[in-house]
Amino acid sequence: MFAFSAPRPQRRPSLTPMIDVVFLLLVFFMLAARFGVTGAVPLSQPGAEAYAGPPRLVTVGVATLALNGVPLDEATLLAELSRLTAALDDAVVLRAAEGVDLQRLVDVIETLRAGGFTRLVVAE
Repeated sequence: MFAFSAPRPQRRPSLTPMIDVVFLLLVFFMLAARFGVTGAVPLSQPGAEAYAGPPRLVTVGVATLALNGVPLDEATLLAELSRLTAALDDAVVLRAAEGVDLQRLVDVIETLRAGGFTRLVVAE
């Protein structure tokens, strides 16, 4: 017969390398993740307050702007909006035309904010 040595007890696998890998992955994803909001465009909620005064609807086209249906450039738009508003915190409604991308709408919002208008409402 064969003479085998006594069976060795089974070794349990070490969990240390797995724990090291988990901690390395945790550190990697914490460093690679972006926490918080990097940028936000403050807008007013429609219907939050009563709308008063003449209509102020700015239609944002792909390459055009229109105030109450009248095409204008950016400088004229700011001047006309100043004429139509009693104060800079009066509501200005923005509407994107068909095919306008979000960046174009944000650029117009930033232009209006630079002009001093603080209460901007985006309508669908």
